[in-house]
Amino acid sequence: MEADDGRRTVRILCSKKALLGSPPSVGIRWLIGSPRFISPLTIVASFRCLHTLHDDPFSPDFSKEADDIRILLVRGFDIIGALFVGSQNWKEDTNKAIEASHKLRECLYDDKVSHSMVAALSNAESSEIQFCVSAKSTVSEVESVLYEDNPENILWDKGCLLRCQMALKLPLYSPLHEKLDCERTVSSLAKHAIGRLRDPCTAYLVESGDTSSEKQCSVVHGKDLDSVDAKSLLCSSFSLRKGSNIPITREKVDAIRVTLFSNPSRSEQKPGSPAIEYFAATKPTRFSTISLRLDILCYTSQDIDIATAISELVIPGLIEQLKIMAYISISETSSSQTELCPYHFHPTGFLIPVTAIYDLKYGEMEEKQGELRKSLHLRLGLPLDRPLMRIANALKFGHKDKRGSNATRDGSSSLLRNVHFEVPASGVSGGVLSLTEGSYEYYHYLQGGVDDNGWGCAYRSLQTIISWYRLQQYTAIDVPSHREIQQALVEIGDKDPSFIGSREWIGAIELSFVLDKLLGVSCKIINVRSGDELPEKCRELSFHFQTQGTPIMIGGGVLAYTLLGVEYNDTTGECAFLILDPHYTGSDDLKKIISGGWCGWKRPVDSKGRSFFLKDKFYNLLLPQRPNMV
Repeated sequence: MEADDGRRTVRILCSKKALLGSPPSVGIRWLIGSPRFISPLTIVASFRCLHTLHDDPFSPDFSKEADDIRILLVRGFDIIGALFVGSQNWKEDTNKAIEASHKLRECLYDDKVSHSMVAALSNAESSEIQFCVSAKSTVSEVESVLYEDNPENILWDKGCLLRCQMALKLPLYSPLHEKLDCERTVSSLAKHAIGRLRDPCTAYLVESGDTSSEKQCSVVHGKDLDSVDAKSLLCSSFSLRKGSNIPITREKVDAIRVTLFSNPSRSEQKPGSPAIEYFAATKPTRFSTISLRLDILCYTSQDIDIATAISELVIPGLIEQLKIMAYISISETSSSQTELCPYHFHPTGFLIPVTAIYDLKYGEMEEKQGELRKSLHLRLGLPLDRPLMRIANALKFGHKDKRGSNATRDGSSSLLRNVHFEVPASGVSGGVLSLTEGSYEYYHYLQGGVDDNGWGCAYRSLQTIISWYRLQQYTAIDVPSHREIQQALVEIGDKDPSFIGSREWIGAIELSFVLDKLLGVSCKIINVRSGDELPEKCRELSFHFQTQGTPIMIGGGVLAYTLLGVEYNDTTGECAFLILDPHYTGSDDLKKIISGGWCGWKRPVDSKGRSFFLKDKFYNLLLPQRPNMV
């Protein structure tokens, strides 16, 4: 963004923590923006540089960095600078940062940079960042730095996503007794694909996303990509969001769909007799085919015409992904057949979507896949104790929540999910809000045809907790039934065989045993002698939600609840507990659940002087821990 008087302002959409990395590590972080579709000096994310030369954190291996980022970076976003964390020499490192940004950009796209580049420097002892801007061979300090409060609104107010999938079978001729020249072969395959994508006979069907209430579609022909008529149709015609509604969550993505079709009937060639050309092989040659499933995302402005978006984003994106996947496939053909598949992710805490390519011949638990995911976490600054880049956490396209609520149902389950999204604010003045992180399903009395009214509340709380681990992809096991929970306790020797099929209560200790046996999850248990003491644990509970993010089970007397969050004012002691109540016996009617207080904020003592937690009861709180895995 440039002010009217020529002074430059760097605008930052991600948090400073995300910009520097957590914790900050000495080295380079590539600054990501969208200079074409957002103001040029706007930083939306940063990627950590992982490949360096000579053990020097400030000497990137540009070739390897470009290979990784070429896969990861969604078309429409670009390299706009570099941040040197641990900088010791301001002037020298400013020039190095600018130079490194230009070199990486040229390696990625093989062209010269047309937009300004940002150099950012931070020493190892401080979180302060200094910025400079390079434009037209001059480097100048910025006038101001602005950290935006509503970054999603800026990114999506006029922004939208396009998605294109394409299945290809490419011919591969390889010499029998010589090593295949992979680069030359890939270049030839790409040339063939470019001809097909820009062929006048190719048609592009453009449709509004599956989450749109009204379907819009149009066909753009290859020969019309540069025509005036095609350029009159804007992306906004297919992106039917209003205002700055965010079009991307893990459960649903509002992306314009672009589908390719071949239409030979539009060929401008005159009819004639079929002709065959024969090219004799000069040496013994093996013929095979490479099957590729391309899947790209592009970010663009709603004000861009759809023909330009196809020509300048979709087609180059498909060609780039084809080159990457073909090269990998050809390189590994000698060892075993690859099963490459692109997936798109929007990890928690990361502002923009990213793409990863996984080889499905490896199981997700195999070491090679684990190492790849770990490197993605390191590059994106994601925590190493949660599986954010697993296939099951990839973006879902085509899902539509017909009820129009933030509380959703899983496509494979009839249970309500994330019901606390609809709960009003707690009313705690000046409090710090800490909530469970991720999705869960609401389990309560009488579900699944089981009459557990009066004895099954702890079982239901455990089922909700296990559903959280399932939905965060820590486990693939089904949520256990009451009988399976009892069976697990018998198998570890905690209960006698007669316990199976009974209506006996269980508590926090038994829940910890089941979580350990079925999931390998460890738990922390907090004991309080009276319900009056629970507010004193708010600081500890808040820390749990901020670091672990798992739902908590509270058991006291004959009652058990699921705790989803706390809000606590450290100065006044005012607090509230976000309770999900398993004692509910009605239908899964969200409005009824919220209005009836079955999920809601509970004060230790309400306005009528009634205590929610009983002062004459002993309480155990079960705090499940996150497994350390990616």
